[in-house]
Amino acid sequence: MVAKIIDGKQIAQQLRNEMKEEVTQLKQRKITPHLTVILIGDDPASHSYVNGKERASKEVGISSEIIKMPTETTESELIQTITTLNENEEVHGILVQLPLPEHINEQRIIEAIDPKKDVDGFHPTNIGRMIVRKKSFLPCTPYGIIKLLQFENIPIEGKHVVVIGRSNIVGKPMGQLLLNENATVTYCHSRTKDIRELTKQADIIIVAIGKANVIDASYIKEGAVVIDVGVNRTESGILTGDVNFEAVKKLASFITPVPGGVGPMTITMLLRNTIKAAKGLNEN
Repeated sequence: MVAKIIDGKQIAQQLRNEMKEEVTQLKQRKITPHLTVILIGDDPASHSYVNGKERASKEVGISSEIIKMPTETTESELIQTITTLNENEEVHGILVQLPLPEHINEQRIIEAIDPKKDVDGFHPTNIGRMIVRKKSFLPCTPYGIIKLLQFENIPIEGKHVVVIGRSNIVGKPMGQLLLNENATVTYCHSRTKDIRELTKQADIIIVAIGKANVIDASYIKEGAVVIDVGVNRTESGILTGDVNFEAVKKLASFITPVPGGVGPMTITMLLRNTIKAAKGLNEN
């Protein structure tokens, strides 16, 4: 068996083409979805991510703006900027690029964003609404993974899914979204004992731990679906995931590559949330 490679780039492109149509229709109603991204400091990876978001926004017709602030920006200055954007009716989505400098409390910043403009889906109000299955903005990476599975007609209901990683951005919300789709979910993390025993029972494995090639074939049962969220750079500068792709693809039924798997879907779901915010704010 050789796994089918899930082409996140192609699926993302198809979804973006549909979004273009949606944005065109909104513009006919004099609504142009607008996303403002706040970027603190000069971290090269953050700059690269933000530029990617700007290009993707332009592609589907979403208006976007990047507010660049120096590393020494204080927490109160950042909150003041967010407050101004919260009050601006022309801004539908607000995103603060993470990680933030150490002197700024990430959680306080997330909570300063109006939940109706929280297109990252990290505000406790949106997380709470997601848990009780009410309308909310969903965190972009887990949302994108659900879309990938659905696009490939991979059943989720009744399946045993193991999520490796428990971050607030991917691991925790991922498990909840899968639970909402009627999967049986096991979380594994750095303190879990005998991880292999659990992962070898999984129909679907989602790996988000941030360590290059750490999951090899010994963790996988034959025919499992493997979703790799990790993005790591090797010493030679090559991008790689958390999963040893070459070894695992011989056992899995489906697998996502790095790059070109989950990544393009994350930005696409951010665009989806921004369009949703524009609709929501104009329907209230």
